[in-house]
Amino acid sequence: MPLFLWQRDKMITVMIDTASKVPIYEQIYTYIREEIRNGGIACGTRLPSSRGLANYLEVSRNTIDMAYGQLISEGYMESIPKKGYYVCALENLYDDGLYRERKDHIEVPIDRTEQQTDLQRQKSEYIVDFSLSGVDMDYFPYSKWRKLTKECLIDDNKELFLAGAHQGDLELRRAVQMYLHQARGVQCDVSQIIIGAGSDYMMLLLSRIMDEHNVVAMENPTYKQAYTIFQSMGYVIVPVSVDDQGMNIDELRKTDANVAYVTPSHQFPRGTVMSANRKRQLLAWAAAKENRYIIEDDYDSEFRYAGKPIPALQSQDPFGKVIYIGTLSKVIAPAIRLSYMVLPQEWMERYHKTAGFYFSTVSRIDQWVISRFFLQGHFERHLNRMRKVYRMKHECILQELKNAGLDVKIEGESAGLHLLLAFGEKTVHAAEVERQLVKEAAQEQVKVYALADYYIREEERVPTILIGFARLKEEEIVDGVVRLKRAWMNRQKG
Repeated sequence: MPLFLWQRDKMITVMIDTASKVPIYEQIYTYIREEIRNGGIACGTRLPSSRGLANYLEVSRNTIDMAYGQLISEGYMESIPKKGYYVCALENLYDDGLYRERKDHIEVPIDRTEQQTDLQRQKSEYIVDFSLSGVDMDYFPYSKWRKLTKECLIDDNKELFLAGAHQGDLELRRAVQMYLHQARGVQCDVSQIIIGAGSDYMMLLLSRIMDEHNVVAMENPTYKQAYTIFQSMGYVIVPVSVDDQGMNIDELRKTDANVAYVTPSHQFPRGTVMSANRKRQLLAWAAAKENRYIIEDDYDSEFRYAGKPIPALQSQDPFGKVIYIGTLSKVIAPAIRLSYMVLPQEWMERYHKTAGFYFSTVSRIDQWVISRFFLQGHFERHLNRMRKVYRMKHECILQELKNAGLDVKIEGESAGLHLLLAFGEKTVHAAEVERQLVKEAAQEQVKVYALADYYIREEERVPTILIGFARLKEEEIVDGVVRLKRAWMNRQKG
């Protein structure tokens, strides 16, 4: 049947074959993608909301969410907070012959080429980048990884080139189950574990499983990528403030949220650890109503410098309300795109119905290598080594900041791979002060990060700068702190 998508001042016909084995979402995705490629939908065009398009086409909103989600993930469109969905500039798309043939006839109202060049040039001017992402690749076990990869291919194992299990290979899920139980206290069966390429993919998959009418409470500040993903799926986002004990549960109770996204073991980006009492309150909030649940993003719990490891929230959940997400990106390497999600047992039927037909996005060769990396003890040895490396860097940056005599309060120093530097007292102009601090650091060729970039809704607070140390050598840390002292010297004198 023909359905129609409104594009500017004309109607574009979408031919949907309800008898086809190709899912309707894929038909819509393919059509919009090809229209963008051939110039039928111009770059910079605002597309309908997922809800509006679903109503207009008389299809489920989940169908549109899946089509839009795929287009966003492939770079054909983007979701701009509070504005909507827009077609990306063609310069950012895959340059196939189709675009080259028509580019003289395509209007490109948004040209980001010069802007991107400026950003690249700006990045190259930094001598020290206190990046919050990445790991120290000098200690990556290249020889072990090379050996395992060779072993994987040496026997002409044809099985590894087949699609494999939808949730991920059983051997790898067993290895992950063992690790999570021993290291994080997570209680689960291998049947509850899903393997995927990165935490972002896991959240996209989760949004496919969840009810489409969810209201998601997110820590404020929060991991902005998760915020963007949930927003792109059409969920209502409710920011909830964070204090030194974690998400404010009293504030949460006053909202209409039925989903709470939290980072309890090491709140990102504030670096706080959710207190035991707050955990109990959060679990009680979820248990109070049948349709409430918690998403626990356990992104870097492996690195803790004071006290005992903090058990996962999932390990303390007697109600089956916690969805657990973890990743190997911080431990092994960002390019090892392997994450895992543990669903509550009662969710498995829902998963198999709504998303169980998706194959794992991690290649079977990578799964084979990683499973043996676990089972042969290489992961544990590598993790212990990296803990020592990051502890040394952590001690180095704390000592250098102390020696610099900066009038700042250091926060988030008990765990993780970044610190926070708090300046002065609370103010409604915190974001403005942070932008100035970032600018002053840049004049000394140092890249630091404003806490304002992670707020969904601004509030009166202390101006705070974030600095990461995982990717830096100790001499770079020393040089970076010296430069920051120079950059902020006048401010300190004032």
